[in-house]
Amino acid sequence: MLGKLLVRYLKEYRWLLLGVLVFQFASVMASLTLPQLNADIIDNGVATGDTAYIWSTGATMLAISLGQITASIIATYFAARAAMGAGRDIRRDVYGKVSGFSEREVSKFGPGSLITRNTNDVQQVQMLAMMGATMLVTAPLLAIGGIIKALQQDVGLSWLIAVSVPLLLVIVAIIISRMVPLFRSFQTKLDAVNRIMREQLTGVRVVRAFVREDIEEERFRGANTDIMVVGRKVGSLFVLMFPLAMLILNVTVVGVIWFGGIQVDAGTVEIGTLFAFMQYIGQILMGVLMATFMTIMIPRAAVSAERISEVLASESTLTRAANAVSTFEAPGSVRFSDVEFTYPGAESPVLQGISFEAARGETVAIVGSTGAGKTTLVSLIPRLFDVTGGSVRVGGVDVRQADLDRLWKGIGLVPQRPFLFTGTVASNLRFGREEATDEELWHALEIAQGRDFVEEMDGQLNARIAQGGTNVSGGQRQRLAIARAIVHQPDVLVFDDSFSALDLTTDARLRQALWRELPNVTKIVVAQRVSTITEADRIVVLEDGQMVGIGTHEELLSTSPTYREIVDSQLGVEA
Repeated sequence: MLGKLLVRYLKEYRWLLLGVLVFQFASVMASLTLPQLNADIIDNGVATGDTAYIWSTGATMLAISLGQITASIIATYFAARAAMGAGRDIRRDVYGKVSGFSEREVSKFGPGSLITRNTNDVQQVQMLAMMGATMLVTAPLLAIGGIIKALQQDVGLSWLIAVSVPLLLVIVAIIISRMVPLFRSFQTKLDAVNRIMREQLTGVRVVRAFVREDIEEERFRGANTDIMVVGRKVGSLFVLMFPLAMLILNVTVVGVIWFGGIQVDAGTVEIGTLFAFMQYIGQILMGVLMATFMTIMIPRAAVSAERISEVLASESTLTRAANAVSTFEAPGSVRFSDVEFTYPGAESPVLQGISFEAARGETVAIVGSTGAGKTTLVSLIPRLFDVTGGSVRVGGVDVRQADLDRLWKGIGLVPQRPFLFTGTVASNLRFGREEATDEELWHALEIAQGRDFVEEMDGQLNARIAQGGTNVSGGQRQRLAIARAIVHQPDVLVFDDSFSALDLTTDARLRQALWRELPNVTKIVVAQRVSTITEADRIVVLEDGQMVGIGTHEELLSTSPTYREIVDSQLGVEA
């Protein structure tokens, strides 16, 4: 999975990677040349007192060292460019994929996990790509080249290489095999930390209102401790690896000095040759250590790549039809035909047998007790979910066959929990239509009964809005969300309990302005207050996911016991 992901995103940067290969090869060749030159200075310069030879060979070594540094810098620069570009492309594709998810896919992964996958997981893969582009070239070249050069110096001590390198590889393999499951567990627990943190930040008012700070702190402390325990186990293995590697390196060097010293004393090996052999031994083990460092990064990056690939491989249930219809025969009309909907994993349908129609310009209200399925019903109109039975037609076209861009362009949704983005009042309103003029924004605010408070804000249309609209009240946030939907200029306006935060006077004025200013726009209104929907052309009454009544306010008072009960509970029996 990791290899496929890297190949997929690094192939665009193959020329940069080729440059990395060339310059890293040059750098390694320089490293392998320097010990031999150092041996020549000792044996042919220092031993004979040839100062000219020392200066000339030293100048050559200096030039090679400068070339090595330059080649390493260029290779690292190319590797960084390729890795950062690949990371950018992965984040772009993950974001694009998640943006096309339906509520079903978002719920499957969880918002916290999706954020982690597009940040921390991508960073792990990106880091591996950068380090791998350099180390995966350097390590084998350094180790293999070092072995060849060492054997050329003195075959008699080659048995030290045959013992130390396999021993180091065995130790690395054992430690890495224990790290892989720990890395997978670490990423999962990181998801949990992000999820709890997100919940506590989003629901901070609820936490404080119910004096749950201590309990929530304990919940976070538990998740934080879990990730610490796993991280500590990983760290313990990590810190164990390098001391063992250095121990093998140092013991090998001691062995070279011990057995090489005997040969020097016997006159069979020159001192410079022994020093070169020691340096090559160091380079061999350094190459193995670099490979070891990469093997530590690979398991975690592999887990991250697997998680990223899960997102990229997931197909949204909101598939686009092969021959999508972009021309609507009856703009503004909405029709439910024997609609049934069941949530994944649920034993029974949430909605069943729902059939009604709203013509262009009409107002259809939906009422019912909590859990009756009102929000689920209106979520089917913009195709946030797909029906599991029957059909929903907008503009005369089944939403599953409609071009999604054309469908969403014709629908203005005001959700139950209005959300505003960081920016200004104007930028939030133009989220519905970027080319909207200031006059159109003010007109939409006037219809939504928001002009007065916006005029009082510092900057008016340019007034700052905090993330989520937390610097405005709930009623102001709701009116701005309604104005945003109006700016969109849709054929159908869907209000999912969008008047609940408004007082009765503001509610009445807003509804009158909507009916007066937008007579040709179809309005689907989910409401808790009966006073909000008494003038609707039709009222749909839901109970336990089924439609138990439809008609005007007066008709339902005499024909629907459920509706009569709702009215009596709010307006009194005299209604």
